[in-house]
Amino acid sequence: MLAASAAAADDKDRIVGVWKHVSVTQEDAETKEHIAAFGAQSHGFLSVTPEGQWTAITTAGGRTVPKTEAEKAAAFESMIAYSGKYRLEGNKVTVRPEVAWNESYIGPDQVRFFRFEGDRMYIESAPRPNPNLGGRVTRSITIWERERF
Repeated sequence: MLAASAAAADDKDRIVGVWKHVSVTQEDAETKEHIAAFGAQSHGFLSVTPEGQWTAITTAGGRTVPKTEAEKAAAFESMIAYSGKYRLEGNKVTVRPEVAWNESYIGPDQVRFFRFEGDRMYIESAPRPNPNLGGRVTRSITIWERERF
């Protein structure tokens, strides 16, 4: 039991900080194909505090300043931003968004699994139907790199 508690404390110490977005892909559950969710040059930051606050923003690469209503809608569809309280259980992180770019994201728990490789943190979802890919079953894999100041 002490070893599990120590591992959980280590994970909390490792997850806390500011993380720079490296990439986000959707992995097809059947073919294992990786699809760049926001293009090859997506951007973003994740801030995780020791007090339990999680704030993430990711935007697609190649965005421009929107001028028309259609461009504004496209800008909205080419990002994810949310913030809320988080809790850790083993390699699972659960975030309950309190504010988000899309109101439908507020309330339901966002459950992801994390692992570390050096200064990189991989956050992965469970497989689920993806409405943006015609209902194909995919899991998201987001890679973050610890920001050094």
